[in-house]
Amino acid sequence: MKMLLDGKWVDREEKIEVSDPFDGSVIDTVPCASDQDVETALEASVRGFEIARKMSVFDRAQVLFKTAAIVSENLEDFSVIIAREGSKTIREARKEASRCVNTLMVSAEESKRILGETIPFDSFPGGENRRGYYYRFPIGVVLAITPFNDPLNLVAHKLGPAIAAGNSVILKPATVTPLSALMLADALLKAGLPPLVLQAITGYGSVIGDPLVRDERVRMISFTGGIEAGKRISQQAGIKKIGMELGSDSPVIVWEDTDLDWAVESCVSGAFWAAGQNCIGVQRLYIHKKVYQDFRDKFVERTLKYKIGDKLNDETDMGPMITEDEAKRVESWIKDAEEKGAKVLAGGNRQNALVEPTVLEDVPEDVAIHCEEVFGPTVNLYPVESLDEAIQKANALPFGLHAAIFTRNVDIAFKAAYELDCGGVMINDSTDYRLDSMPFGGVKYSGLGREGIKFALQEMTEPKVICFYLPEI
Repeated sequence: MKMLLDGKWVDREEKIEVSDPFDGSVIDTVPCASDQDVETALEASVRGFEIARKMSVFDRAQVLFKTAAIVSENLEDFSVIIAREGSKTIREARKEASRCVNTLMVSAEESKRILGETIPFDSFPGGENRRGYYYRFPIGVVLAITPFNDPLNLVAHKLGPAIAAGNSVILKPATVTPLSALMLADALLKAGLPPLVLQAITGYGSVIGDPLVRDERVRMISFTGGIEAGKRISQQAGIKKIGMELGSDSPVIVWEDTDLDWAVESCVSGAFWAAGQNCIGVQRLYIHKKVYQDFRDKFVERTLKYKIGDKLNDETDMGPMITEDEAKRVESWIKDAEEKGAKVLAGGNRQNALVEPTVLEDVPEDVAIHCEEVFGPTVNLYPVESLDEAIQKANALPFGLHAAIFTRNVDIAFKAAYELDCGGVMINDSTDYRLDSMPFGGVKYSGLGREGIKFALQEMTEPKVICFYLPEI
């Protein structure tokens, strides 16, 4: 595939191979962009912004609606590419492609609801004879840096609102999963997006990421990825808006009164979806001691039924991790926890990039698999005696994206909802539930700002005040 620069699809002599992590086969190649390509993208985006800001709301919405239709009409093609270049099974990939359609449609709808308000200037002495309002205007060039784990829908979550707001965008997709992002860029152009409004540049973050982040022509960075990369961006960005989603270590509380079968089914899926490479995946389960053994046995039994292997097989529940190196890292974390006293109740083994769904208990709180984001198919079980203890332990780590509680007691649900320190609390669902139109983001090290179309639009626009002095009124 080629990258999109200055209104044209271009190639380069130096290529990056995109491989299937299941068998290592090369799917395609993409250009390896240079410093000069970065400059081309920046210059073109500045010109593209002048085009984007003058597009009518109707035209922006129509482009997004038509793009959604193109993705919907080619859903299986998008799904196969998502599955092949990344870790998702074909069933997981189809769900992501369908969510992308919804994300684009909601973006189109929200483009028509970027509203302002009148301002009562005469509410304070000195404001007499003044009338006015504010409206929201596009911020300029948006740099969108996206991760490998949702290579299509998280791209749509950045491009959709940015285009809806009237911005131009430079898209830097994950180096290992750029193909579905480039397919979406092609769909946007086919839907009528002026080519200069979007640049899709492929290459290594170490080469092209830093100069894009530092450049003053970029007015906002929308980044989804790891904490260390987020810190680096914050240090380099200068004075510009930054929106970040940096992952988590999601806790779930299972109370004694809940439907255990539903809690097990929900949390197994939440722990092992996309081989655990999910920023809101279940990582820590705090279970009331009265039901701990029953829940543990059911959870292990369900985990052992998981089918892992070929992602394109409809019967497969879980595929490989994104690279063998990442699989080796998770394997080493499991072994380190075991050596320090943890018990492996299920899984724990690795073959190439495949890591078995792994369940642990008696995990010390000072090991990586407890206190850091694993981003792999592991989950830890802990018994608790009280709700206060569960909430305290859930809040103990420096993350706060999603948390969850399973209970039939509304008082307990409300207490947890208000005391869990995070961006979203799911009640009787696992932490990995997300609606694409809801505000999505975290506190502490889990990020800055909110995604979710309406809320991303607020981030990607600025309010401008208009005040009239009218002496005759």
